[in-house]
Amino acid sequence: MAKGFLIDMDGVIYSGPKLIQGADNFVAQLQEKEIPFLFLTNNSQRTPRDVVNKLAGLGINVKENHVFTSAMATGWFLSRQKPNGTAYVLGEGGLLSSLHDHGYSLVAQNPDFVVVGEGRNFTLEMVNHAVDMILDGAKLVATNLDPSPKIKGWSNLGIKAVIAMLEEATGIKAFSVGKPSPVMMRVARKKLGLSTNETTIIGDTMTTDILGGIQVGYNTILTLSGITKEADVKNFAYSPDLVLSSVADFDLTDWLEENQRSKTKKIDSVQS
Repeated sequence: MAKGFLIDMDGVIYSGPKLIQGADNFVAQLQEKEIPFLFLTNNSQRTPRDVVNKLAGLGINVKENHVFTSAMATGWFLSRQKPNGTAYVLGEGGLLSSLHDHGYSLVAQNPDFVVVGEGRNFTLEMVNHAVDMILDGAKLVATNLDPSPKIKGWSNLGIKAVIAMLEEATGIKAFSVGKPSPVMMRVARKKLGLSTNETTIIGDTMTTDILGGIQVGYNTILTLSGITKEADVKNFAYSPDLVLSSVADFDLTDWLEENQRSKTKKIDSVQS
């Protein structure tokens, strides 16, 4: 029985600087009905406060505990791989804060990990420095492997492009923590206190949100308000449980009634 939601942001709640019509009403209904939810974003540059402020500017008022980023997942992962370790970081903002919060020291030599997140401030010299560190034994970790959008004038390379340079230069494959990695998907679910079959992920991307949900056994909802179009779905070997034009088309009343019917059937089955 589904009880709560992991919700992608760009392409589901907003598109660039603009709110997707009806997304604010959907979130308001979740809050009104006290349905647990968590915004799930691969963007490692923003802190939870940054995300909250962006949403507030779109008319959606949530708290920081409603946000879970790939930077937060990366901090959690590293703290369990090597508590109080060290990292050389190609990234900014939210990633740096998360590593500090999880007891990590940021260093410029002999790190345990080289960690790559979104950012515009690192240079080719820093990339070369990271290559030497990896060849000396530092482990390579990516907050996510999102590609560049391949839009003319785009000023922020996708992490996948930066990781490709490091992998080619070192012969070492990176470990990615963000969607669709089970690491981020499972930690997010546990933050909501839900079991696997109680969790539904809503996203606009087949290769991150939907794939990630399917790999860990969540219910999956694809919205067509972002990257993936309806004609694209047939090109994948896996399918979402539900396809919607946008979250505005999701009827939470029907969803709650269906959950209640499922709960009643389960109780009746046990009693009989």
